[in-house]
Amino acid sequence: MKISGVIITFNEARNIARCLESLQEVCDEILVLDSFSTDATQQICQTFGVRFEQNTFEGHIQQKNEALKRASHPWALSLDADEALSPELKQAICSLKKEQPQNSAFTFNRLTNYCGQWIHHSGWYPDTKLRLVTKADAQWGGINPHDELLPTSQLSVRHLKGDLLHYSYYTKADHFNQIAYFSTIAAKELFERRVSSSIVKITIKVMAQFIKTYFIKFGFLDGLAGWHIAVRSAYATQQKYHKLRKLWQNA
Repeated sequence: MKISGVIITFNEARNIARCLESLQEVCDEILVLDSFSTDATQQICQTFGVRFEQNTFEGHIQQKNEALKRASHPWALSLDADEALSPELKQAICSLKKEQPQNSAFTFNRLTNYCGQWIHHSGWYPDTKLRLVTKADAQWGGINPHDELLPTSQLSVRHLKGDLLHYSYYTKADHFNQIAYFSTIAAKELFERRVSSSIVKITIKVMAQFIKTYFIKFGFLDGLAGWHIAVRSAYATQQKYHKLRKLWQNA
């Protein structure tokens, strides 16, 4: 069972070393597909001896499918640069390699660190992800920037023990910067799909997002961090549909 670790990057000098280090024990190859970073991402990758290639970024889904296509081995383990395998998950994958599974794909839970705190509620955990597949039997889909690895054939999906550790936001500013970035991409994607937006729709969706995150998904159990996540998730929803409404007005 030969596995290619696959990562896409753009200016990920803060995160990439931790990600690569966690993959070294389980992957027979590590491929980093970069979007012409201007920081030290390339130099850090070269110290790990990985395959470092570059490709013009056209969208998260497109870039991840390109990386999947370039992987050398039949199996692909896809991570984001701000993710890393927990020791338990690394052990589970190493045990799996001895098993030589057939017609299978593998999921695991993702545990997110928010400004130094691990989040176990708020709709952020277990956040199960499909990330280990035979590359011939899966492709990335979804709606940019929220990509999803999807099987393209009938596979037996199994769950592995251990967590995919996600180091999402180090500061409040990181969160707001990503909201600004992702909401613009999401609004454009929704506009292309002819989804409508209005003040009433925005109001309902913002309220629903807060209630879902803080109450239904038990965000209050995450303390102050849970409150911040709920408020900022609602704000992200507001920004996405506000920008979508502006696109319709300009059209």
